[in-house]
Amino acid sequence: MSDIKPTVEIDEERTSIKHQTVLDADNEAEHSITLGYIWKNHPSLIFHSLYWGISAFGWGFDAQINGAMISVPSFRRDFGYIENGEAILPAKWQTAFNCITTVGGFFGAFICSYISDRFGRKIGLLFGLAFATGGIFGEIFATNNVAFLMAKLVLGFGLASFLTIGPMATSEITPVVLRGLSTAGINLGIALGQLVSNGVIKGFGNRTDHWAYRAPFAIQFAFIAFLLAFYPFTPETPWFLVRKGRIPEATAAFEKLWGGNINAAAKVAALQAIIAEEEKSAENPSIFDCFRGTNLIRTGISLFGFACQHFTGIIFVLGYSTYFFQLAGLDTSRSFDLGVGVTACGFTGNLVSWFVLNSFGRRRVFNYGMVVLTALLLLIGIMDVVPTSGAKWVQASCTVIYAFVYFLTIGAIAYVLLGEVSSPAMRASTAALATATQSILGLIMNFAIPYMINPDEGNLRGKVGFVFGGLAAMATVCSFLYIPELKGRTFAEIDQMFQMRVPPRKMGGYQF
Repeated sequence: MSDIKPTVEIDEERTSIKHQTVLDADNEAEHSITLGYIWKNHPSLIFHSLYWGISAFGWGFDAQINGAMISVPSFRRDFGYIENGEAILPAKWQTAFNCITTVGGFFGAFICSYISDRFGRKIGLLFGLAFATGGIFGEIFATNNVAFLMAKLVLGFGLASFLTIGPMATSEITPVVLRGLSTAGINLGIALGQLVSNGVIKGFGNRTDHWAYRAPFAIQFAFIAFLLAFYPFTPETPWFLVRKGRIPEATAAFEKLWGGNINAAAKVAALQAIIAEEEKSAENPSIFDCFRGTNLIRTGISLFGFACQHFTGIIFVLGYSTYFFQLAGLDTSRSFDLGVGVTACGFTGNLVSWFVLNSFGRRRVFNYGMVVLTALLLLIGIMDVVPTSGAKWVQASCTVIYAFVYFLTIGAIAYVLLGEVSSPAMRASTAALATATQSILGLIMNFAIPYMINPDEGNLRGKVGFVFGGLAAMATVCSFLYIPELKGRTFAEIDQMFQMRVPPRKMGGYQF
């Protein structure tokens, strides 16, 4: 009699076998789907992926305009002072304007994470749109430094929401074959925002009135209008709906996302099986679970990808590119042209990443990108101590190449890693932590860089390349150890590899 299993245990075994059968069938179906099939039969899925990806446009626009606006004489005049006929914005106000958005972003990320987990991804997006709209109005009509500072703080809450929601939603609505491209689309939104930002600065920056900087801020309303226009037609993510037990709505969401011609019931059953297995270990997960068990390494990898972006000097090279060109001795008009060129190359690099991701995978592209970026940073530093007239053009060329390589590699793949590595149950919390990491490191960099490069402070100019080159070199070593290869893996397979504690660097070749 002692060998007879209790009824509850038998039921658990049967349920586990049933779940595994469902997952095996879903894994097989996922691996059989190709990009051509998606493009031909489910174009609506591509549109919805782009919709969530483009939400990062606002973050990219603001990140670029923070540094580019310093190069606009009328902005420096209205918010700074005139000395010897030159408009100067003190370093303390440069730092304050650049840092305050990241302060808002730090808190906005966690608030958005809570809202999106409790009320849905779409409500989280609406939260971001409301705060971004208020912040943009404040930027346009601010007449003193304190008012402008508060507007940037409010804007930070909204921008952090876009950066938190985007990777989460894109990874939740796409099949394996589209997941990498879709999450990389977050970086496309950022690159597009930066490109438009530099373009409007080029178009309005030479004006002598207030609209030299107010008009670029107002351009952001076009992005808000786009998201609001298609908001009613975008369904909630099935992951959220299944987790909340709203099965009929999840089925309808699958049908709307894929545009019909899909076994929505099977997709919902697969999600139920994955969620049921997760809830065995943590019925009510909290953000602290991101640092427990196998989630610790998953969270570490997710955050490391974004830390590498800052270690390679993204804010210095891209955010301050226009101002840096002026300090290097180029005239204002030429600096604006090069600023647009830098972001255009970044945008192109992100487009190319779509063709690279599914061919060469995540790990190889990320690691090679780190090596090349490190070399470019050190070259920028070396050229600053070379006493030749052509050195500034070499620095400018390095900056343009940097933008292309960055967006092709670590810029895009950091978002792919966040969408793939994070545990589905902890995805919202991990996304919030990633955005908070961006905010903290951005705060540090935005505080330090003006003091390093400004003529009235450190006046390091291109020598800052040595600082970030050293940081990037150390991060490169870590990336070879901890960046995994997850190309073509379903979420169920990724979960299994982490549960079996497969070393990240060996995941690409692991056989089930």
